[in-house]
Amino acid sequence: MGFVANGTVPGESVKKDENLRRGNWGNQIEFVLTSVGYAVGLGNVWRFPYLCYRNGGGAFMFPYFIMLVFCGIPLFFLELSFGQFASLGCLGVWKVSPMFKGVGYGMMVVSTYIGIYYNVVICIAFYYFFMSMTNLLPWTYCNNAWNTPDCSGVAGTGRLSANASLANVTATATGMVSSITELVNRTKRTSPSEEYWRYYVLNVSDDIGNFGEVRLPILGCLAISWIVVFLCLIRGVKSSGKVVYFTATFPYVVLTILFIRGITLEGAINGIKYYLTPQWQKILDAKVWGDAASQIFYSLGCAWGGLITMASYNKFHNNCYRDSIIISVTNCGTSVYAGFVIFSILGFMAHHLGVDVSEVADHGPGLAFVAYPEALTLLPISPLWSLLFFFMLILLGLGTQFCLLETLVTAIVDEIGSDWIIKNKTVVTLGVAIMGFLLGVPLTTRAGIYWLLLMDNYAASFSLVIISCIMCICIMYVYGHKSYFKDVEMMLGFPPPIFFRICWRFISPVIITFILIFTVIQYKPITYNEYVFPDWSLIIGFCMAVSSVICIPLYGIYKVATSEGATMLERIKYAVKPDRSWGPALQEHRIGRYAGGPCGAVETCTLKEEGKEKQEEIRLSIQGAAGPRCSSSSLPCA
Repeated sequence: MGFVANGTVPGESVKKDENLRRGNWGNQIEFVLTSVGYAVGLGNVWRFPYLCYRNGGGAFMFPYFIMLVFCGIPLFFLELSFGQFASLGCLGVWKVSPMFKGVGYGMMVVSTYIGIYYNVVICIAFYYFFMSMTNLLPWTYCNNAWNTPDCSGVAGTGRLSANASLANVTATATGMVSSITELVNRTKRTSPSEEYWRYYVLNVSDDIGNFGEVRLPILGCLAISWIVVFLCLIRGVKSSGKVVYFTATFPYVVLTILFIRGITLEGAINGIKYYLTPQWQKILDAKVWGDAASQIFYSLGCAWGGLITMASYNKFHNNCYRDSIIISVTNCGTSVYAGFVIFSILGFMAHHLGVDVSEVADHGPGLAFVAYPEALTLLPISPLWSLLFFFMLILLGLGTQFCLLETLVTAIVDEIGSDWIIKNKTVVTLGVAIMGFLLGVPLTTRAGIYWLLLMDNYAASFSLVIISCIMCICIMYVYGHKSYFKDVEMMLGFPPPIFFRICWRFISPVIITFILIFTVIQYKPITYNEYVFPDWSLIIGFCMAVSSVICIPLYGIYKVATSEGATMLERIKYAVKPDRSWGPALQEHRIGRYAGGPCGAVETCTLKEEGKEKQEEIRLSIQGAAGPRCSSSSLPCA
């Protein structure tokens, strides 16, 4: 069955497919761009390139794309089709099997954790962006009050420590040779960008329990970040759908500009070779396959609830099968492309220092706020390149943050479902944004970086894998794969391809289980440079990880306890049985085994009936003398 550009079946009225109560995307491009912005985040820039070079360069691409095909795209398609079919967020969709609604609560908990610390990373990018509005980047030289005697720069005359006394800074040949030797040996130097990051931006404390004062510049940028997110979501998907035309596309413009500038630099080719040169023997290493599977899983945003939420605003007959392939491939292509941008600049820096690329390569905040900014100081007009780089990071982060906030807001609004809360969704959005800001304040203290890393490592680690695995089992084996395949066929006009049916039932759950086992085996307590996190903080980390997963059994027990039935088995059977309102949200889509049943959202039916007379008047006034139409349908009378 063919589909037109707006995602509807040919011949079907666009007006008829509009969900008047929840709203829909303005067009399908908005959904695709939003989903691309959600999937393509900071990890594509600061994690994938590092994993690639660490796990065999070009050889890593092979397991990476294998995992994309057999796990990434199938899971992406599963979540999109799940949310689109029911037109409900990550809580409402569990009408499919109410006992498993705890999975939806787990997704909300994960999105809450990620939303709190992710916006802190964005606010630091905002801070660096503002600090780049100068003639000389403040992390270029070592002549600042926060620098230590160990500081050695890489740009111009700033190579020597400005904190050294004039007596020690002589122009003798011996002194010059000594300082150059110190410069080349990175293990004995501290870069000005690292000291700017540690001692000025963060003013990091010596322990995770030593919060110290709030860093007011970071707090101000956090407020700006949340205000931007709120304003972009002030009208839900109607406003964010317009913003993503810029936020989801402009990062590619910046990546291309930085790529062209990077490959023209001396030594850039060495960095790219380091990034891509295949080490085929590493393919036999299970760790390489584990890293590939984990990166695909976390990069696409599976089990966060965002994919279900974004798809719930699609029109019912949108071709989400096509969208899942486009978005997943775009996400992975962006990761590969970003690797060229990162390693071309790092290759140039390594050449300038006369060291191996591995000496300057880094990942995570260390790449974004230390290594890459230091490399940019070597370029002419360095503030311009710094502005572009951090503006790109801001946009990449915002694209993900939009969906995280919308996931929470949609879940709350769908769950309460009253007319008031739907009409005042903006108030809910504001309330969630304010709570997110307040919960993020501790991360702007001197110990904030420790808590940020703790949340990043534990809040969304193995819990996501467990949530995704249980979701697959529930849909395929509790609700039933045959029923779900029929639902997808009703929605798309064709059944899921046999490849996806096999992946959903067998291959993807096995890969997810492999990721979980790999995550447990490879577990190591986190560290930050030389700092080792104390045991009590790791316990808090594990509690954060468990807090999302524990929602599943707790809600399951509650549902069984409150279900009808004389025996435990009868209660369980009733608890896993689909709710009477499960199915398409709009009455006109409830055909086949859903015909005659209640709407997926009962209130939608009520609103539809109450407004039918008014809609009919508007429709007739527009049509004029176009001919009579049936009172119960927007299709012409036979």
